[in-house]
Amino acid sequence: MSTFELAPFVPSRWLPGGHTQTVLGRLARRKAGIVFQRRRLNTPDGDFIDVDFPEVAGYLLPDDAPLVLLLHGLEGNARRGYACETYRRLAQLGVRSVGINYRSCSGEINRTARFYHSGATDDVAFVLETLAAWFPNSRRGLIGFSLGANLTLKFVGERGEKARDWVETAVAISPPFDMKSSSALMERGISRFYTRHFLHSLHEKVQVKAELLAPLVEVDKLLAAQTLRQFDNYGTAPLGGFRDADDYYAQCSTAQFLPPIQVPTLILRALDDPLFAPDDVPYAAITANPCLTAGITAQGGHLGFVSGRPGHFTCWAEQEAARFLAAKLSET
Repeated sequence: MSTFELAPFVPSRWLPGGHTQTVLGRLARRKAGIVFQRRRLNTPDGDFIDVDFPEVAGYLLPDDAPLVLLLHGLEGNARRGYACETYRRLAQLGVRSVGINYRSCSGEINRTARFYHSGATDDVAFVLETLAAWFPNSRRGLIGFSLGANLTLKFVGERGEKARDWVETAVAISPPFDMKSSSALMERGISRFYTRHFLHSLHEKVQVKAELLAPLVEVDKLLAAQTLRQFDNYGTAPLGGFRDADDYYAQCSTAQFLPPIQVPTLILRALDDPLFAPDDVPYAAITANPCLTAGITAQGGHLGFVSGRPGHFTCWAEQEAARFLAAKLSET
């Protein structure tokens, strides 16, 4: 396995601080020049998952080109700015992409009571199995952002050596390592702004599915949730088969899945990420596993990592992720 050298991250002086990188950094991502083809996958439990295939202008890649599956963040979708930036970067390096839209995230509410969550790697496996059947001659990789980064690390970690049957490499950008401490952080200070944003979107979906959810959860408590922990306790946990929020966090937090990872995996995380506690980074586990390459930066915010100046911004995380994936998928 060849050594990969990360380019240094130099934060843009026009976007100082973690919150600025997080909120305004979204404006540095370009969506233009990409057309999507959507395919619907019917799941074994009677639901569906929509996947989006991006066509990047100027890059027509063959069906046997390497293929990377992208996993988006909480209440995101496969067409977010960071996703489009990734598709473009990968296409320029000869790698095709496909983005998953989790259940209820494609613009159409899903059929069953089940929602997505940070540990739902069975849906990831289902999509990867489908892609393997559709494109049997393509080498495969996986990249996740935020909640999707949690899913990515859990997926390759819980499979250990067998992960190579699914993907040959992976990237996790802005992952939480300790979901319990992160949920507590988001109940304090400015971080509550992000909590309100997420809960507004989640509550809208609960209202649409209220009749379907009523036999399984206490809908009134779910709609009254003021923190992500409360939402997870009254909704995510019971719908996902967990005892409560603490059980959900304990089973799905990714620090425990780092030691068994056996595929080349890149982890990018900023210590000023306003969504996660900076002391949750498991440095010892990362250092001890030769399959892991980490870029733990002092600055960058949450899914920010913007360098340069207005009109010439560079999205460092997507740039380095694409370089890593392309390099590992081209190794013999």
